[in-house]
Amino acid sequence: MPTTIEVVQGDITEQDVDAVVNAANNHLWMGSGVAGAIVRRGGRRIEAEAIRQAPIDVGQAVITGAGALKARHVIHAAAMGQDLQTDAEKIRKATDAALTLAEDRRLHTIALPALGTGVGGFPLQECASLMLKVARDHARKDSSVRLIRFVLFDAAAYQAFARASAA
Repeated sequence: MPTTIEVVQGDITEQDVDAVVNAANNHLWMGSGVAGAIVRRGGRRIEAEAIRQAPIDVGQAVITGAGALKARHVIHAAAMGQDLQTDAEKIRKATDAALTLAEDRRLHTIALPALGTGVGGFPLQECASLMLKVARDHARKDSSVRLIRFVLFDAAAYQAFARASAA
């Protein structure tokens, strides 16, 4: 069964999927941006469960419960360290780690934000191109993951991913 890749504008915390991806730092503290939204909606126990697994290397991912979210899990993908700096390779590795962890857990649906583009300051269009490439590579494999949905909160991020998905 083929894997579908979608690009939508919306709130990742409202996604009814097996897992949502948190744009994490390697100590898995959940402050602002996507992480802050996940904690506000899902509860502090998500962060507490993540921190028990920290620190991890930048480019790695861990999985926790999702608290009060519609999703069943949160995959915390470390796209940056405590310096809040990121680059293409860190984002590529974190995206790959999140999708591989979803596969390892036999999940079927996953929602991802634009990693590293908030406090990390990574350019949206470059992020979109590289994350979509990683997703397409995963979609070519025989995988339990049937839906990879990129959920972008604002119009600029959505437009960047929509352009990259059409390319």
